Amino acid sequence: MLRTVYRRPAALLALCTVLALGSAAPSAQQAQQEQYDPEFARLVKQWTTKPEFLTPLVDHLPVRKGVPTPKDVLGYYVGTPKKLTYTADQQRYFRELEKALPGRVKTLVTGRTEEGRDVMVVFISSEANIKNLDANRQNLKKLADPRTLTEAQARQIVAATRPHYHISAGLHSTEYSPPETVLELGYRLAVSEEPYIKTIRDNVIVSIAPSTDVDGRDRAVDWYYAYKIDEPYDGTENFGGPPYWGKYAFHDNNRDINYGIDSLRVHLNWYLNWVPPIWHDMHEAQPFLYTFSGQPPNNPNLDPILHSELQFFANYEVAKLTGFGMPGVWHFGFVDTWSPGYLGFAASNHNGMLRMYEIYNTGGANTKKARIGENGIKREWYRPLPPYKEVDWSIRNSVNYAESGVLTALELTSKFPSMVVENFYRKSANAVRNGGANPPYAFVVPAGKKDMTRVARLVNILRMQAIEVSRAPSEIKLKGDTFPAGSFIVKLNQPYGPLAKTLLEKQNYPDPSLRTYDDSGWTMGLMNNVDVKAIDDKAILDVAAEVLTADVKVPGTVTGTGPVTAVMHNGAIGMVTLRYRLKDVPVRAAKASFKVGNVEYPAGSFVFDGNADRVRREVEALGLTAAAMAAKPAVDTIDVDLPRIAIYSTWQNTEKVGWVRLAFDRFEVPFDLIYNDQAKQGNLRSTYDVIVMPHQTSGGKAIVYEAPKTSRPLAYKKSDKFKSLGMYGETDDVRGGMGLEGAAEFQKFVEEGGVLLTLGVASYFPAEFGIARGVDAQKPGGNFYAPGPVVQTEIVQPTHPIFYGYEGKTLPVRWADGPLLQVPDPDSPLAAFLGTGTDKPMTLMKFPGGDGSVLSGLMRGADQVRNRPAIVDAPSGKGRVVLYAINPIYRWQNFGEHNLLFNALMFYDDFPDKLPEPPKPTTSANPQP
Repeated sequence: MLRTVYRRPAALLALCTVLALGSAAPSAQQAQQEQYDPEFARLVKQWTTKPEFLTPLVDHLPVRKGVPTPKDVLGYYVGTPKKLTYTADQQRYFRELEKALPGRVKTLVTGRTEEGRDVMVVFISSEANIKNLDANRQNLKKLADPRTLTEAQARQIVAATRPHYHISAGLHSTEYSPPETVLELGYRLAVSEEPYIKTIRDNVIVSIAPSTDVDGRDRAVDWYYAYKIDEPYDGTENFGGPPYWGKYAFHDNNRDINYGIDSLRVHLNWYLNWVPPIWHDMHEAQPFLYTFSGQPPNNPNLDPILHSELQFFANYEVAKLTGFGMPGVWHFGFVDTWSPGYLGFAASNHNGMLRMYEIYNTGGANTKKARIGENGIKREWYRPLPPYKEVDWSIRNSVNYAESGVLTALELTSKFPSMVVENFYRKSANAVRNGGANPPYAFVVPAGKKDMTRVARLVNILRMQAIEVSRAPSEIKLKGDTFPAGSFIVKLNQPYGPLAKTLLEKQNYPDPSLRTYDDSGWTMGLMNNVDVKAIDDKAILDVAAEVLTADVKVPGTVTGTGPVTAVMHNGAIGMVTLRYRLKDVPVRAAKASFKVGNVEYPAGSFVFDGNADRVRREVEALGLTAAAMAAKPAVDTIDVDLPRIAIYSTWQNTEKVGWVRLAFDRFEVPFDLIYNDQAKQGNLRSTYDVIVMPHQTSGGKAIVYEAPKTSRPLAYKKSDKFKSLGMYGETDDVRGGMGLEGAAEFQKFVEEGGVLLTLGVASYFPAEFGIARGVDAQKPGGNFYAPGPVVQTEIVQPTHPIFYGYEGKTLPVRWADGPLLQVPDPDSPLAAFLGTGTDKPMTLMKFPGGDGSVLSGLMRGADQVRNRPAIVDAPSGKGRVVLYAINPIYRWQNFGEHNLLFNALMFYDDFPDKLPEPPKPTTSANPQP
């Protein structure tokens, strides 16, 4: 095998210092060979607000006859004040650059966005490397899965392979400068003949995604030109950003752990096809440039080499840029390596390396006075030259920092190309070896479950990330465990075994005193309500199983014959899809379980009388289980009505709402999206039966009042000039909120017979504004900290329609930062005041609380949630409010909770006022199987 050289940190620092001493500025000899744009040099110096914010790497721009600069195509230099670039112009520029230098530049459309725009990746390298681009890709693919390579073969491939360094910009759409930066960076890399850049071209293949969120970039640029261009220099007023970036996701598009967003999955698929050892994702936030070095808490499944690489690159960049005199360049102290869910973390998850920048900006392309917080200006070992407390900041400053940093990173890569490639190979080889040397050796997802669609979903999500999953053709017998034929095996002696382990195991948080940048728990089995078994018996590695080569599709089954069809409600999310696909077909649901032959159909199962062929087709397509019969079963039933549904969103917090919209769209649940304008107009009950208010903002008052009004209305409307605005709703002004007027209309909606479903933080709203009578909502105490752990809940009223399809009395859920709900004790004066029957709130599900209820991740102060309601059904007038302290649709992730909401939609008018004792199972009069 290849030998890896390890150095002590001091040696690494010394190496960084030595490398930093060599300036990459053009030499006098080089200046005679290459022409530069004098206007660029003059204007960049003018736009840069302090001399120390400019480096010799970017204070000049080479020009080459016949090759267009960005200005030649766009009409302005990158970093021009009050100038931003739309994605079509970005792509137009790179296509022009490709035409001029086809040997060095290659553009590739990798997919389409939700709104139909192209997603582009641009490759830049030497003529020889571009010519051998696919051969290099194939080499990296071989190193990514080294199971068939000998030591000699691996050594030969490493020697013949160039490192591929991928750069992405604009994932977060109102982080404006990175998409500008990569335009100039791409040109410079393609054209410059400076020795260090020639070395980069010769030794490195660079690729660039100019705008990762293509739809969001255009919307953000529209918003900038509509409003932010007029923001004052002193920062006294900020006109924010557009209500939407992409179609569904906002800032959370960097948290899509299961790649539910189509346009994000385009980037994942591209990555898995090209497997660049380095993915460098550029963001905006921290002053003046933060480079990711991987602080704790650290994911223990990541290879130790990765942590060394992150420090190696970060230290070099800090040393080099600080050597140029640039203040505010630092690493450590910001982002950890605990969560695997960031988009660019696909690289680290697949034995590459995520690199990340946070570059300072003031929210656009205006030059503004900036004030840095006290913590950001402290001198630390990782921040040797802090940023200034106050500074004038321009977008050109941001470009200077970002481009200088990336050029420095590419320079380092070009000096050690074999090291980068060898480390990529070594991490892959280590993954295979360690997976076969240490328990657990595999995970098994048992077959034979009543609802195999959720099993298939979990398996297919793993496969989407290139994790190898096998299916056992016969029964699996191990020490202490037996699994039926057809069970799925995820063996960990594979290149992406560490990722599989990360996703499937319980997250044992390493240090309760540490905070985490994102979720602390995400265990896929718990989030899908699927049994997943860790296997410590090494014999599992020798079990004969067929590697899946395509996604798992569960064939639905309909046994028997007859005009009546019973469809088992076994917890499949497809039940709600079935109902809407057959929206014109009457259907009833059983209020209690019944049997068809020897098979028990639980409460909530559908009964169709007629339309047998249509029902059969949809049951088979959705992977459901059904039986055809000659007559209806002898069981009490209720109509499964189709409510008229609205989803309510504030204009200021559309992000969590977007994930609910995504789930509704994917599972084919129609709805209207409404805002404060519709709420204030009133008469909601005449239009809707159910209004879903997803998790959003920070509490009830924030939902009612939203953002304070600025000095001018901020319309969100499509126009000939701003074509990307007005998507997913329009308004004359996004400021303000529904106010008390809108809150009163929600109260009328409920009292007149409507059903209001509030999720997570939104459940503060009906409690705080008296819409859910008798329900109180409190915030946890100061010592409470729960960054998205998975916790246990107890189903208090298992016969309630919300729980149709759920087995047992407990359910794992994600803690959603929702309120601590409280309902009156039955013997309290408040309960007596509320009376009996329809006016009394009922706890349907609760949190047992305590440390023992934390199933995965971290919750400090778990006793605070002890016996607090997780779901409350609060009748009011002719309607009711259902308050979820949980968020049953969180990102594209907690599928096991989805039916807690979808059942509420299907059975919205069948909630009991008083819950009876669980009925005894009945036997069908028709025993036909």
